[in-house]
Amino acid sequence: MQGRTLWELKVFCAVVEKHSFVTAARVMGISPSSATRTVQALETQLGVQLLQRSHKLLSLSAAGELYYESAKKMLEVQAEAENDIASLQSGATGSIRFSAPEIFSRFFLPQQIGLLTQDFPDVRIDVLYTDIMVDPIQENLDFSIRGAYPLSSELIGYPLWDYDRILCASPAYIAKHGAPDEPEDLSDHAIVLHTAPRILKDWYFKSDARTLRMHMPATHRVSSGTGLYELIRAGMGIGRLAAWVAKPAIESGELLHLCPAYRMVSSSGKNPQMHAVYGAKGLPRRAKMLLEVLRTKGLEQGFEPTKR
Repeated sequence: MQGRTLWELKVFCAVVEKHSFVTAARVMGISPSSATRTVQALETQLGVQLLQRSHKLLSLSAAGELYYESAKKMLEVQAEAENDIASLQSGATGSIRFSAPEIFSRFFLPQQIGLLTQDFPDVRIDVLYTDIMVDPIQENLDFSIRGAYPLSSELIGYPLWDYDRILCASPAYIAKHGAPDEPEDLSDHAIVLHTAPRILKDWYFKSDARTLRMHMPATHRVSSGTGLYELIRAGMGIGRLAAWVAKPAIESGELLHLCPAYRMVSSSGKNPQMHAVYGAKGLPRRAKMLLEVLRTKGLEQGFEPTKR
């Protein structure tokens, strides 16, 4: 099958799955007009109309429904063949460009990058540490690592690990102000809030017995994960930290785990998740290798949520 036809299939499937030429074009990294021309060329080549278009509606024709299923299978076969070829390669080369939360610059990621580049010295790393929500397509990145709760997106998700988010404070703060026994007691305490990538003023607490929603006005605000961690350690108040970040400081006695019967969840009761997102063009083998290392090492180090 010619490369041009494979590209047409990818664009066609993206338009069908996103129900939009504009959204599919963004995912594929092309213009909407290019996506439209690509599907039109495929229809001309086949001699049938695949998509029925109106001002607000995009749907498959009868022929389009049949062709879409075949197109998906063709692309799956191609992807499987490419993976088989890649697995024969003894090494990886090239650069990996990605973004990650700023807290990763202090915890976990540098060590894992070091291990990968020891095994594959021809791989080059270009990482942007930021707590701002980065779009990997717009920033020309291989992928973007994000934390907290996954947002609906046209980007493809690559789960790394779920984790607990817990309340923490320094021993000095607790010695001066006392420890809250229940989430309702937090209204009497200073709250340190992380303001990036977006401000979540409502916190959801979940225990074996109940789920509780509380509005949490901030006493102190900070825009980075490391800044949040350091303010809590410095005794400025109580804040939420990922358990995988807080655990070493709790074990050393630098931080205390408060209200341990509760964990912090989303409004739908789900655990936060560390994950990566990328566009429909897929991941280079070297980038997928790094993500697989991060997922494996994270799970090995017990970053998963506490079993309840």
